[in-house]
Amino acid sequence: MLLELRGVSRRFGGLLAVSDLSMAIGAGTIHGLIGPNGAGKSTAFNLITGVIPLTAGEVLFKRERISGLRPSEICRRGIARTFQATALFREYTVLQNVLIGAHLVAARGLGPALFWSRGYRERERRARERGRALLSSLGLGAVAGHVAGQLPHRDQKALALAMALATGAELVILDEPLAGLTDQEKTETTNVLRRLKEQGVTVLLVEHDMKAVMGVCDTVTVLDHGVRIAEGTPREIQANPAVIEAYLGAEEPGA
Repeated sequence: MLLELRGVSRRFGGLLAVSDLSMAIGAGTIHGLIGPNGAGKSTAFNLITGVIPLTAGEVLFKRERISGLRPSEICRRGIARTFQATALFREYTVLQNVLIGAHLVAARGLGPALFWSRGYRERERRARERGRALLSSLGLGAVAGHVAGQLPHRDQKALALAMALATGAELVILDEPLAGLTDQEKTETTNVLRRLKEQGVTVLLVEHDMKAVMGVCDTVTVLDHGVRIAEGTPREIQANPAVIEAYLGAEEPGA
């Protein structure tokens, strides 16, 4: 397994936000994490990426413990994340944002940059080439020189994904990648996720659009009040009575 959570818990005072959560994510898959508001999904993301420490348990990436590491080190190991509220350098260009993502893992001190060494220039050239190719693959090639803060909502979400991919991540963690998108934009985004899977990138996502989750994910884990209540294929999750009661309400499975 690429990522494993073993008995992970997080307590905030008297509130147990995540309780004894175990979850395994296979390489090259799309894994959904769903549940009602307050189920602990964002807390789980924060625990995986080192934003907050665990109260108990451990997180392993490629069989090595990463819980306790700084977020920057976890990123260098191959995990990148987007946020529900799109986090961009809004005054920079689209390409500059992607280059920042690349430099997060490529930085090796100030010396080469200050003296504009040959090696630094070559790395910068390659980063720009890769950045432009990445933007083109996400439909952003024509706006590479535009200021990021002026992009429409869909393009800002695509840019956030491009920044995550620019780190060279093997696992990308996406927080509501479809929120605020039109139906056409949702279709385009889920197609992008399928292409990432074909390229060997693993995706872990939180998303409230159940039709999209069930259509794109290989495996779905369901949380309720910080506890895992179900895990399985989309078909299994849609037919699970506990999931229907806790999350899908009275909707028919697949609705």
